Amino acid sequence: MSIGFVTKTIHAYLDYPVAFGLIFFPFVLGLGASTPLALWLSVATGIAALVLTLFTDHHLGVFRILPYKLHMAVDLAVGLMFIVAPFAFGFSGIDAAFYWINGLAVVSVISLHKADPEGQMS
Repeated sequence: MSIGFVTKTIHAYLDYPVAFGLIFFPFVLGLGASTPLALWLSVATGIAALVLTLFTDHHLGVFRILPYKLHMAVDLAVGLMFIVAPFAFGFSGIDAAFYWINGLAVVSVISLHKADPEGQMS
């Protein structure tokens, strides 16, 4: 029995606000105290997430070129990278917390994904 409830539709609705949040919240929160990379890694990731979303084959994708499975794989990689980033790059304080919280949120959304009846990602 799967506990997944995040459908492809729900995921699509989350993509745009998350991308814009990754771009703007680092400035609002004043990230970069431990290193400027803490600010700019999020901004660059947010821009990449926006581009990925625009090109993903789901109902909110504009160009619908990239398979949804690829989008999910990239999201998982980003989530894991965000969890590791504070250790790898020496982020501390709010910088580290921002990455750990976002990384855990992304990995949680991926782990709670609901497959469609044929076992494919819905």
